[in-house]
Amino acid sequence: MKKIVFFLLLILLPNLTLGQKILIYMDLQQTDHLKAYGVAYWALEKGLNVEWLLNYRGGSFVMDENRELERELRLRGVASSVITGSQAAQIYATIEEENMEVVLLEKAPSIAVYTPQNKLPWDDAVTLALTYAEIPYEKIWDKEVLRGDLDKYDWLHLHHEDFTGQFGKFYASFRNAPWYIEEVKMNEAMAAELGFKKVSGMKKAVVSIIREYVLRGGFLFAMCSATDTYDIALAALKTDIVPAVFDGDPPDANYQAKLDFSQTFAFKNFVLNMNPFIYEYSDIDIPPSYAAPLRGADADAFTLFEFSAKYDPVPTMLTQNHVNVIKGFMGQTTAFRRSKIKDTVVLMGEIPGTESVKYIHGNIGRGTFTFLGGHDPEDYQHAVGDPPTQLSLHRNSPGYRLILNNVLFPAAKKKKRKT
Repeated sequence: MKKIVFFLLLILLPNLTLGQKILIYMDLQQTDHLKAYGVAYWALEKGLNVEWLLNYRGGSFVMDENRELERELRLRGVASSVITGSQAAQIYATIEEENMEVVLLEKAPSIAVYTPQNKLPWDDAVTLALTYAEIPYEKIWDKEVLRGDLDKYDWLHLHHEDFTGQFGKFYASFRNAPWYIEEVKMNEAMAAELGFKKVSGMKKAVVSIIREYVLRGGFLFAMCSATDTYDIALAALKTDIVPAVFDGDPPDANYQAKLDFSQTFAFKNFVLNMNPFIYEYSDIDIPPSYAAPLRGADADAFTLFEFSAKYDPVPTMLTQNHVNVIKGFMGQTTAFRRSKIKDTVVLMGEIPGTESVKYIHGNIGRGTFTFLGGHDPEDYQHAVGDPPTQLSLHRNSPGYRLILNNVLFPAAKKKKRKT
């Protein structure tokens, strides 16, 4: 009798498991949201089909059942469940009826992070997120950009850089600090090596090449000061906006009138702050990160906009989360002044009732850009020299999820299903 039962199981088992899938749910039940993105990326590298269920249980992932995948989920501590074909069909039916959509992720995007090779006394949230999620990336800097290496990558993140050539405007507080002196020397040496008289000239060349990269179809993501200083540098391609304390000669007398806002990605009509002792570049940033008293992460919380998953899948992807209110976090550029944002830009997160917009997205040519204000989603006021955030203590961070949404975004293709 035991042999007969065993024989019947061998016959029936393939039919019982046929069509089974693995659901990586991304709602409040998930144990490690951040590593879940890493598993999705790992699956794409393995050639597995990955479906992103927009607005379903916080933006869940579905893949065909696979023993190697199940093992990877266990190793990384990511919660999931096995669902039958009929259960999957019920999920798809729900998605058809609700403000949800299925997006097929097709290929693991190649990732570059524009960041200096030397270790400076601060940390970058994106490299922390990529490392914790176990998503591979390569570092590039000015030399690599200028020699054309961007064409190797689908997705580019800009480390919290100062593209204006003012060395982060840290002059007032840190001009005698060894790390600041090293940064100035490093940038000046690189500019000289690449044939530029000034750092600002080198950075203008860099932002111009990045602009062309996006126009050709590249995906750009930036945080903190890399957002507004990128646009400021683009607007100032034909004028000198750098005070003498940084480069030895005064700026153009009519620098403000010479700004060309037609060249920028996101911002318009901004007024530059030329005081080298003020830790601000322009009136894009709101509120000033040096203002006191500080309101606190909860008071500065921002709300994500809700989009139509079927008609606006891109901003829907970029705002997937298990909560729609995210605690605030500061940076040199904390948030963007609404009146300085171009009308063509999609607003994705704001502090309600204020001028502060935290999260924006737009199209440039065949590519896209996404800007997120602030420095570290889990450190309200991250100061120079503070230790890096330990993401093992913030496995379910909604702020870090916004970063990782952007990492997977280039892999996505809207899936057409029969209705």
